[in-house]
Amino acid sequence: MVMEKLGSSLQDALKKLVKSGRIDEHTVNEVVKDIQRAMLQADVNVKLVMKMSNHIKERAMKEDVPSGMNPREHVIRIVYQELINIIGKGTDIPLKPQKIMMIGLQGSGKTTTTSKLARYFQRKGLRPAVICADTFRPGAYQQLNTLCGKLNVTFYGEEGNPDAVGIVERGLKEVEKYDVIIIDTAGRHSLEKDLIEEMEQIHAIAHPDYKLLVLDGAIGQQASEQARAFNDSIGISGVVISKLDGTAKGGGAISAVSETNSSIAFIGVGETPDDLEKFEPDRFISKLLGMGDIKGLIEKAQENLMEEELDMEAMMRGRFTLKDMYKQLETLNKMGPMKQIMQMLPLGGMGVKVPEEAYQVTGEKLTRYRVVMDSMTEEEMLNPRLIGSARIKRISIGSGCSPDDVRELLKYYKTMQNTMKGLRGGKFNMQKMMKKFGM
Repeated sequence: MVMEKLGSSLQDALKKLVKSGRIDEHTVNEVVKDIQRAMLQADVNVKLVMKMSNHIKERAMKEDVPSGMNPREHVIRIVYQELINIIGKGTDIPLKPQKIMMIGLQGSGKTTTTSKLARYFQRKGLRPAVICADTFRPGAYQQLNTLCGKLNVTFYGEEGNPDAVGIVERGLKEVEKYDVIIIDTAGRHSLEKDLIEEMEQIHAIAHPDYKLLVLDGAIGQQASEQARAFNDSIGISGVVISKLDGTAKGGGAISAVSETNSSIAFIGVGETPDDLEKFEPDRFISKLLGMGDIKGLIEKAQENLMEEELDMEAMMRGRFTLKDMYKQLETLNKMGPMKQIMQMLPLGGMGVKVPEEAYQVTGEKLTRYRVVMDSMTEEEMLNPRLIGSARIKRISIGSGCSPDDVRELLKYYKTMQNTMKGLRGGKFNMQKMMKKFGM
């Protein structure tokens, strides 16, 4: 995952600042070189990278350190601000009745993104409806109909009818009572004349409030050309970058958006219907730098959980008995893939490395962990350090699990305990840093 590698590379660069004895020109230059390398590997435009690098060096050497910050925090804050400047502001799509037209080339992930967008508004309490105007790609009707059916989202389309403009005209009448109407238009392998004409006709009939261009995160520098061509045709309200969860060099699409004075509305971060995030530059960069996304975590909790289910205070304090661990894991699993949730916590920023095994907790494993814990005493649950080989044998017999299952649980507990301790103090407190950044 290239965006993941970019985040890891940027975090490694910033760790040099934390560990350095003093912040001088040599230190800043070394950190900037690491940042340049990370950005270029992610396919960010060279001119943008050099412009950002020069700004970081100039500001780090010339600006006075603000009151309440040390030189390290000052430089990190500059890096954070300059990364946000590259991306620019996000497109704000309000939560109100509206019509949205989805555009993009074939293979960009437009149809899947359309269903995810419908799900996004559905989660926010609005009633979405989808019109399938993609009459060019075989299977587009069936794919979108199936996706909407799984989400219980109203769908309108006319299978086998090549008249996309007529479908939109009739579809708008059928779904006019819904809050958010999303029109999925056809794509091509390239921006051909007939595609442009069809888009312009649909645009004239639908009068959409927003026109969202879907760009494949792997497209690289070609994104600039595509964005300009679509913008010249019907105008672009915002961009959705899809497939940022895969091997995409997302920097190409992101920098292209910057070059064309567009802005990003949403990013696709996974394969499930819920894996579409409203794009907020500060939150995106915060996660990239390992500072977490507490706001996003709270929003996910509000959408998926009862208020009493998630003890954020316990999580942020790093308090962790076996009972606490199980409760928090059970709660986090309700909110989505463990990896996405853990990345919303300010763990990775300055030295707290989250082991890969910390993410590998499935519902099946949780069930097995519960069976094992049911055979533990209250004392063992509160103080797992008491559990030696004799107790492991007793617990395995009582639970019907193998001694290895018991050891796996205890090993996982230690991993999570050490990870959560990273939230508490130390040489560099990420929570304090986030407050100073105004996050």
